[in-house]
Amino acid sequence: MPMQEVGLPIPADTPHAVSVSLPTWESCVAYEEGEEWVLKKMNNGYPSVYPRFFIDNHITSFASTLVEQYATQNEWAMLLPSHAVALRCSLFFQDQFRTLKADVKLRIIDIIPVKDTNKEAEGEVVPAEPMVSAVLYPKRYSSIAKSFWQHTGEGISSRRAELCHRAFIDGFLIPKVHNDSECASFKGSAPKRSLKGPLRYQRGKLACGAELNLPSGQVSLASVQKERGRNADECAHFVEERYGRNLHFSHARKAKLAIRRRIAGGLTAEVGLNQISEAVCSSTSIRQVPGFSEDDVFLYPSGMSSIFNTHRVMMACRGKMKSVCFGFPYIDTLKILEKWGPGCQFYGNGSAEDLDDLESRCKKGERFLALFCEFPVSRKFSAAIAMSWAAGKTVSAPVVAFADKSSLILNPLSQFYGRLKETIEVEYEDNYWAEDALFMERNSRDFVSRIARINVNAEAICSCLRQSTFGQPALRMSLATTNSGTVKHIYYPMFGLTKHIYDQYRKPTGRYGGLLSVTFGTGEEAVVFYNALETAKGPSLGTNFTLRLVQTTWLENCQADEEQLSAAQYGVEPDLVRMSVGLEDTAVLCSAIEQALAAVAKVKPSVKMDCDDVL
Repeated sequence: MPMQEVGLPIPADTPHAVSVSLPTWESCVAYEEGEEWVLKKMNNGYPSVYPRFFIDNHITSFASTLVEQYATQNEWAMLLPSHAVALRCSLFFQDQFRTLKADVKLRIIDIIPVKDTNKEAEGEVVPAEPMVSAVLYPKRYSSIAKSFWQHTGEGISSRRAELCHRAFIDGFLIPKVHNDSECASFKGSAPKRSLKGPLRYQRGKLACGAELNLPSGQVSLASVQKERGRNADECAHFVEERYGRNLHFSHARKAKLAIRRRIAGGLTAEVGLNQISEAVCSSTSIRQVPGFSEDDVFLYPSGMSSIFNTHRVMMACRGKMKSVCFGFPYIDTLKILEKWGPGCQFYGNGSAEDLDDLESRCKKGERFLALFCEFPVSRKFSAAIAMSWAAGKTVSAPVVAFADKSSLILNPLSQFYGRLKETIEVEYEDNYWAEDALFMERNSRDFVSRIARINVNAEAICSCLRQSTFGQPALRMSLATTNSGTVKHIYYPMFGLTKHIYDQYRKPTGRYGGLLSVTFGTGEEAVVFYNALETAKGPSLGTNFTLRLVQTTWLENCQADEEQLSAAQYGVEPDLVRMSVGLEDTAVLCSAIEQALAAVAKVKPSVKMDCDDVL
């Protein structure tokens, strides 16, 4: 895929893209550090569908409309998928306000479908649950809102925002009506607006939303979820049916079932939605875990949402205890463990010495909620194991046998399985937007064959990096250094000192995945390689096209608080370039790698500089 100008969506001309173009090292760093020249060019967030760093234009536009109608001066709105999530957001605000010793009132406005009296007269039940819940907060506390949005991944998707915003403007969605006593607590008069759309929808009294007065103690959200009583898909279909969209949201349940079956490993055939019920599931799941089925798979709208809710369900099940984060994680995972609950024991190096220390703590009686990691550890602990595991790896290694919850999955062999299953069946809320699920199902039908192709390309790229044709041989083994001034490290499971550990869990037909990282002899060489490589450049991973990113700087600068984690202290090099490998022609990819290495070979070996020096 050719490079795009900075700020354009990837793929190009896509309203709900999966990445945003950062074509040069300079633009990547400038975006991460919030420089205006990059931010003003942003036409898309990362990712657009469930954005966490740059809020997508569909979402900000809808928020602006709600703020204009219902907010007081200097307020802004965070848009969330349900009232229960809005309550969690408000509780997070409350915890931060307590630290800041601030006395601030928040308000929640639920945006719900209007009542159609004609349909009710015909006996049709009109959904009453929110399509969107808006938390109104003072703008001066935007950093708190950003922390919740980024860490939890529980914001609404761009597709939900687009449809609901248009439906709201046309009068198909309205704010939830509150009684007079609730409205009396609102500081200011209720805003007025004229509804558009058919006259039969222009009914009812509009209200501004009630102030949220949260109790100081812990609030259980189970009662809130029981009161909702309607499936989110029904609510989406209700609006979609009246708004005239082409996609049939009524198929969302089938789509979600298909996705769960594919994750469980029982559905490997490429079949359409109409064939899901009749499709014969494999009697031998690729997961190879006795008793495991699609009923142990719970869908969340984003990866961070699944990690956040894993932690939340663990605390609801086992009580509030400190967690363990083993190995250098995706940074928001660590922030979740630190900011929700009693804290985290962080082992950033993920070494044998770290395991010894953890084992010693456990022997002395220290108890932990869960051990969060990205690969099975070799020892047993009296804590649940929660693994963040990229979807593509499920084809290569059936690691669910060693995990209590791999983002989305419960392991029937776990000693905590029964309690976790009971807890999640109470706490689980389906916030996966119907339209997003339909696209995901459609795009996942050839998942297994795509992973096979990506594996081939990733290994070919590694071969090019290790066998440079430009007279400067790269390293022969990961974690070995070279003085050649070209490639220094390749981080890929197929090479290096830990390959034998990966191979213990790898399926006989599995390979090593499509994610790799590379470092160079100098910072300037890393910059030259990044700028010269003719593939798409931007955040995200697992796409059909190859993406690369300045990973270390991205992680450090995208932290939403002042207590930033330094990657260097855990051996993560500042010039590390991450590559998510796609489906392109293998020869084309290898040619692009060789051309970029040729550009690197022209860098004078005597020049030594840090990456920041070239900016």
